[in-house]
Amino acid sequence: MAATSKAAAAAAAAPSATAKSLFQTLKGYIKKPWEYTGPCASPEYKLAIPAATEYRIECPASTKIKPIVPTSNPETVYDIKYYSRDQRRNRPPIRRTILRKADVEKLRREVSFDDVSNFPPVYLTATVVEDLDTHGGGYQK
Repeated sequence: MAATSKAAAAAAAAPSATAKSLFQTLKGYIKKPWEYTGPCASPEYKLAIPAATEYRIECPASTKIKPIVPTSNPETVYDIKYYSRDQRRNRPPIRRTILRKADVEKLRREVSFDDVSNFPPVYLTATVVEDLDTHGGGYQK
């Protein structure tokens, strides 16, 4: 009978020992309010690390409303072919004229300088009169 009472006492002591060890473990993690020190002891202290739900609700590149891009009209469809958009290929061909010696001589005979109105007027219209009475004829030596 003594053996059964010891076994019963051991069985009754096991839950209390487990509860004690659990309490001691929690005691290391949980502090009393007056045991907190440093900046986190202030009543206005806010934890600097945001929670996962308040960190970034939307991705910065995400759009709130999906844009509607018209693609059914032929005027609004973007042409992705390079050659149709290349402006260098839209130029008219360069016209080249080859001049032979006979053509140049004929053009030279046709050109005449009889009409003076085609040329600009002469800038200096009065003659320069030098004062020869001065030393060196007006020029310094």
